Amino acid sequence: MDDFEKAKHIWETISYSRVMDVDDQLMEQLMNFRFKSLSSLAALNLSEVIAGAKKILKDRGFDIAPLKKLIEEVVDEEKIRNSGRELYAVTYSLSDRQPLVADVKEVPQGEIADMLMASAYLIGFRQEKLGGKYYMDGGGVNNVPADVLIDRGYKDIIILRIYGYGVDTERKLEIPEDVTIHHVAPRQDLGGLLEFDRRRARRNMLLGYFDAKRMLYGLAGRIYYLDASQGEAYYFDKMMTEIPLLLSWLRPEPAEGQKVADPQEGGYREYTEKVFPALAKELKMKDGWDYKDLYLSILEDLARQYRISRYKIYTVEELLADTKKSGCGSS
Repeated sequence: MDDFEKAKHIWETISYSRVMDVDDQLMEQLMNFRFKSLSSLAALNLSEVIAGAKKILKDRGFDIAPLKKLIEEVVDEEKIRNSGRELYAVTYSLSDRQPLVADVKEVPQGEIADMLMASAYLIGFRQEKLGGKYYMDGGGVNNVPADVLIDRGYKDIIILRIYGYGVDTERKLEIPEDVTIHHVAPRQDLGGLLEFDRRRARRNMLLGYFDAKRMLYGLAGRIYYLDASQGEAYYFDKMMTEIPLLLSWLRPEPAEGQKVADPQEGGYREYTEKVFPALAKELKMKDGWDYKDLYLSILEDLARQYRISRYKIYTVEELLADTKKSGCGSS
């Protein structure tokens, strides 16, 4: 529909009651609740929880009349049909027991809202017929349907990952040589399947914005977004120069009897054979790491410890400078 602001507004103001016929306060309690302490247990009205659970079981799932109403209110069929962009919906017909790929612009007049609803029919929603049939979210059979676009001749495809429901149904793609796949992927949990919370949605949108920048600009980093264009040799030299300072931040108090050689006094071998592999293991780095990966992981770990904001593109020197400031301020 070419209406980014409307989509953004929907997610910024989303709530459980805009999707399901539920009480927002009770749903927030349920989603945030953790059985960790007596105080948290006392804060939850168990009688309400039990009554709510009984109702959901009796109704065979959540009533999603609010979601249907929301889709009907915001979807403009004419804008979709007249758009220069193609739109496909992937769903699974429980009635026909087969997957369905629909060209949304080609569905009968007045049925686009139903088709969008069919492609988003999550487990937990009360089953109701759409156009005379029952449907299930297509993620249950094909979580990343890039094959739909490949089969229709697309050559540059961007896949936005969420690693949620249906991750086990991901098909192994046969990618032609002339097709390029780009992934925008989160590196932290985006929340639960039925977590329709505006605070979570706003955070996820911010995360997605920076994850897209990571892909577009080739940024490094596992937690932060780093402009780190130099090669491995540069970061090896940088780490050897700064390692006493980095280690002092990581371990302010050395272990009893521990003495690590000074790299300036010919202690390189002890670092490459003992210290660096131990740090990589401590930081849970994947096999095949190199010295650039290690340096950036140490820097990110320090920045995380000092609670430096992650939502910014940093050069390595900028993040190091912010870490030094925070380190001096906390000492």
